[in-house]
Amino acid sequence: MAKIIYRIKLLRPHQYLKNLFIFLPLFFAADIFEINLLIKAGVAFIAFSLTASACYVFNDYLDIEADRKHPKKKKRPLASGKISKKEARIYMAILPVIGFIIAAPLGIAAIAILAWYFVQNILYTIKLKHIPIIDVFIIALGFVIRILIGGAATGEEISMWIIIMTFLLALFLGLAKRRDDVVLYKTTGKKMRKAVDGYNLVFLDTTMIMMTSVVLVAYIMYTVTPEAIAKFGTDKLYITTIFVLLGIMRYLQITLVEKNSGSPTEILMKDRIVQLALTGWLLTFGIIIYV
Repeated sequence: MAKIIYRIKLLRPHQYLKNLFIFLPLFFAADIFEINLLIKAGVAFIAFSLTASACYVFNDYLDIEADRKHPKKKKRPLASGKISKKEARIYMAILPVIGFIIAAPLGIAAIAILAWYFVQNILYTIKLKHIPIIDVFIIALGFVIRILIGGAATGEEISMWIIIMTFLLALFLGLAKRRDDVVLYKTTGKKMRKAVDGYNLVFLDTTMIMMTSVVLVAYIMYTVTPEAIAKFGTDKLYITTIFVLLGIMRYLQITLVEKNSGSPTEILMKDRIVQLALTGWLLTFGIIIYV
């Protein structure tokens, strides 16, 4: 039983929460209750998640030594020795194949986007994550890819505003993760990644605050655009801004005050205020466009 648990942990299923972005094209198109489209998005979610797990295993495989020096990552299945390198190589080979087979019925566009994500993450693991600024841009681009594959799988048109806001918000989260790395380095003297050399707290604090402003302005602009008003038949979308502001401010507090922003997924799973902000936004936005 313990072995099975470690195998599951190796695939990082908790990270699949990020793949829910695949469903956003349906949500913003007010088609989230269309069963046929929902099934297609679900297939894309499964294919993407399996492919992403292969990338996570590959990352852990290359970072075994570095992870063993990290206070939290040293407990990962590969770093702790609970899963062998040989077994990890099997997962790296099989998971992408299964992912692409599952994605095949979704069409060439979806397969191409999935391939883009896979290649980008392999390059990120090998080289790009060691290049300051480029590393966080790649992370942000990964969220945009999730939106794109959701649109390709369902045939929904994706607004440029959704892509812009997704990229900006993900960039903000990426910067928060790097800040956590810098704080850890200053506290313990242990450098968890080479890219840390290209950052300091002043730069990261400044860029995070800048991104906070840009995200909020972009979101407010989206809610009052003639395009959004015409599409949803309401001019009340601006009300949802309160939850966006709450979520971002709480995340800033976690990052700058509590200094614990290493994993956005863990924060979402544990922090009640972030959960409140997300739930409030989903319910309010959903009620405005669906009811």
